[in-house]
Amino acid sequence: MPHPSTSGIADFQALAWYVDHGVTEALCETPQDRTKIEESPPPLTQSSAPGMAGMMQRHEAQGAPEPQASRFLGKSDAYEEAVKLAAQANTLEELFNAIHEFDGLAIKKTAYNTVFADGNPKANIMLVGEAPGADEDRQGKPFVGVSGQLLDKILSCIGLDRTEENPEKSVYISNVINWRPPGNRTPNEAETHVSLPFIERHIQLVKPKILILCGGIAAKSLLGSNNSISRLRKTWHDYKPQTEALKQGAESIPAIATYHPSYLLRTPSQKKAVWQDMLEIAEKINKFT
Repeated sequence: MPHPSTSGIADFQALAWYVDHGVTEALCETPQDRTKIEESPPPLTQSSAPGMAGMMQRHEAQGAPEPQASRFLGKSDAYEEAVKLAAQANTLEELFNAIHEFDGLAIKKTAYNTVFADGNPKANIMLVGEAPGADEDRQGKPFVGVSGQLLDKILSCIGLDRTEENPEKSVYISNVINWRPPGNRTPNEAETHVSLPFIERHIQLVKPKILILCGGIAAKSLLGSNNSISRLRKTWHDYKPQTEALKQGAESIPAIATYHPSYLLRTPSQKKAVWQDMLEIAEKINKFT
């Protein structure tokens, strides 16, 4: 039996290195230069959120505005651009377009879709997660993979459903980050910082009565805290935007942090803690109805 070649061993070691670092999916069969300027934006998919399907259909039918040359801005410039675009958006459709055309984050270049929202935008409850995964990126909607299925089961235990039209029984879902980080890695500090104005404006436009912050990235970013999710989740917080341009006239919103469903899949022992969080949310909901 012939010995494997040195190049074959090196190829295997390189593949093992990629797998160990979470790079388990190929974007296409041939190598692509993801820093190259693209002629058209990534494809859009329809969302089940009321009004979202029509929004995306109009975007496709009318054609997106002529894109500027794609560029990767520095952290400071990208943040200022995000603040300006977020503050100018007065509707969810305008915010979606602003985010979809934003070129300040490199992770957009490796994503298939801009993942904006799902559920009922008139809902009393808004849930904010961290970032899209592979399934979310393919479908263009947040929380649709295995962790999303678990989330739906958790929410159903307190009578909430993203497909429900009744605002008192529905939930509206989004993420801090609108594009999937390569390899499903955790978003870094620069990415969450640049994305913050968009999600804060998103919350302002939806005007929920209660915020559920799902996972450590969402909780720490939106609450401006360095505490761990285990310390943040046991109490209610008064959420207000941190973006200076969005502070004027902003009212505080009761917010509670809880563990992300993907964490529960890895650590089932924490399901009891999330159930306690859900009971807190159910009690808070009863005070508004």
